[in-house]
Amino acid sequence: MIVLILVATLFVGGAIAWASEALDARMPRVVALLSLLVSAVLLLVFSLNSGPDVGSPGGQWWILASWSWIPRFGIALLVGVDGLSLLLLLLTIFLGLIALGAAWDEIKERVGFFYFNLLWTIAGVVGVFTALDLFLFFFFWEVMLIPMYLIIAIWGHENRAYAAMKFFLYTQVSGLFLLMAILSMSYLHYVQFARFSFDYFDLQNIALVGSLQTWIMLGFFVGFATKLPIFGLHSWLPDAHSQAPTAGSVLLAGVLLKTGAYGLIRFAVPLFPEASDSFSSVAMTIAALGILYCAKVAFAQQDIKRLIAYTSVSHMGFVLLGIYAWNLYGLQGAVMTMLAHGLSSAALFMLAGGLQSRFHTRDMRQLNGLWAKLPMLSAMALFFSVAAVGMPGLGNFIGEFLSLLGAFQSNPVATIFAALGLVLAAVYSLWVIQKVLHGSLQVPNEYSNAADLSLVEILCYALMALGLVWMGMYPQSFLDVSEASLLYLQSLSGGAA
Repeated sequence: MIVLILVATLFVGGAIAWASEALDARMPRVVALLSLLVSAVLLLVFSLNSGPDVGSPGGQWWILASWSWIPRFGIALLVGVDGLSLLLLLLTIFLGLIALGAAWDEIKERVGFFYFNLLWTIAGVVGVFTALDLFLFFFFWEVMLIPMYLIIAIWGHENRAYAAMKFFLYTQVSGLFLLMAILSMSYLHYVQFARFSFDYFDLQNIALVGSLQTWIMLGFFVGFATKLPIFGLHSWLPDAHSQAPTAGSVLLAGVLLKTGAYGLIRFAVPLFPEASDSFSSVAMTIAALGILYCAKVAFAQQDIKRLIAYTSVSHMGFVLLGIYAWNLYGLQGAVMTMLAHGLSSAALFMLAGGLQSRFHTRDMRQLNGLWAKLPMLSAMALFFSVAAVGMPGLGNFIGEFLSLLGAFQSNPVATIFAALGLVLAAVYSLWVIQKVLHGSLQVPNEYSNAADLSLVEILCYALMALGLVWMGMYPQSFLDVSEASLLYLQSLSGGAA
């Protein structure tokens, strides 16, 4: 069973990486690399040699398996992989390897424990993208958060304790709303069918009417939207990103934010179709406000990691917009934006981490004219900056275009305002490029001998750039994989939110 093997490989690999530090300080990163490579090979072999099972619900599940766990409360090890989760699994393992590359030379203290937390975070994300028992889903939801908290708190920068605690409080409080909503659904299943169940397919049969459906839906929405994050629940993200080590920022921006969007697509809208339909205009308005507000706030930042963090919140607004349009264009745009943003934001945070490791500052006022000194790093920064703002021919353009196309069919006013965010994104990106890469060279004198990209960095950036070009030039290969899953999810809610 591919899911259990993947999770076990990452869990066991993390434990071995931690223990191996006693033998050699370099051993943990080798163990982590082997664990991720084995996971990548398994997932690639599965994706190339499998396909949807026409006999599964909706005919779109590649794998669907269940084992009894706590039968008294209807809890099972129910896992499944469809096109949507497969794409996100591939993104997760790929960015896990990129995070490993970012940490390769950066992490020098408590190395074994770091790679333990890195692999367990990835294992938790794999569980989130595959669990179809909501109790199991919540278990993995918590598993991925605690190691990330430790990554920020132990290996972060000067204000890491504050950032880690803020991250923990936001995610835990919102997680309690999610847990209460999940327990409410199980209890309602007991009331209506005389047995508890956390099974995703069983919970689709619950009859929910009136305000009860709205309140439970809001529990799911708050839990997932805080992780996305949406405007109003986003203030934990800039602090977490600015203080996290580079590998932590790569996983946080590239993968963990996508778990919130996945939860909205998989659970929040399909399980509560009427409430989601009534709430869609509110959600799309929040999305438009977040796109514009965070793009504007990005202008005020001098810390390059905080600037990238605010742009991430802004771009996640396009994901929220596409989800609550709840048509095929909008949903495919949301998925493509999740994938493309995962690569471009991970690359930008890795570049920011590279600048900090070379010059020991994230303050853009102390960094000017870097193209003359670091041409390869500057070229990568230029490429990923224009990718992030939606350059045609790259993956971000496809995602944001489809999101806006789908959203316009549902809410033209919110879509028009959201589209203005593309203009602001181009302006702040050009401002950063002009300020940091061009002009006369200015760097802290004591670090004036900083070297350009290493071989590991070049490999990481090249792979992410290749992924963005592939998504931009041949998006159909991704759209085809996710289409059946998205149509199935639409059918659960009557085709509209």
